[in-house]
Amino acid sequence: MGIHIEKVDLPGIGVRHDLVTERGRRISVVSHRDGERDLGIFDVDDPDACRDSIPLNDDEAAALADVLGASVMLSRLTSLSDETAGLYTEQIALPTDSPYLNRTLGATKARTRTHASIVAIVRDGAIIPSPTPAEPLRAGDVIVGVGTREGLDGVARLLSNGPG
Repeated sequence: MGIHIEKVDLPGIGVRHDLVTERGRRISVVSHRDGERDLGIFDVDDPDACRDSIPLNDDEAAALADVLGASVMLSRLTSLSDETAGLYTEQIALPTDSPYLNRTLGATKARTRTHASIVAIVRDGAIIPSPTPAEPLRAGDVIVGVGTREGLDGVARLLSNGPG
């Protein structure tokens, strides 16, 4: 079936975008002319009846987009590695005693030392895609790397032990 999105103009209110899922469920986002927005959840038995409407402020909408975006990006990275022989994606928790804790990603020289790339950092449930070398590494970070098995093992060792 694929993804189906409908746009409905709401005169005097704004615009509603409806997403119909593969299973036939309907979710909508109403963007009001004054900048407010509502997330609408439609009834399973009556797809034309909105069961619940949740107002979202800018920060809430951005947080929801970040959570969904992070989930989709990690899923796509995982499927990419499944389709490409010899290329792996791995999530590596930054050890609490890492010599790189509170230092920049660039200080690791991970790509030069391991030939694996760090493509994202997951921090506090949000994703930092394509982090720059200036991005600081913090306690609780999960590093998302792409590379060969040997390269990713090298990144894990590097983050644990330093360049040894």
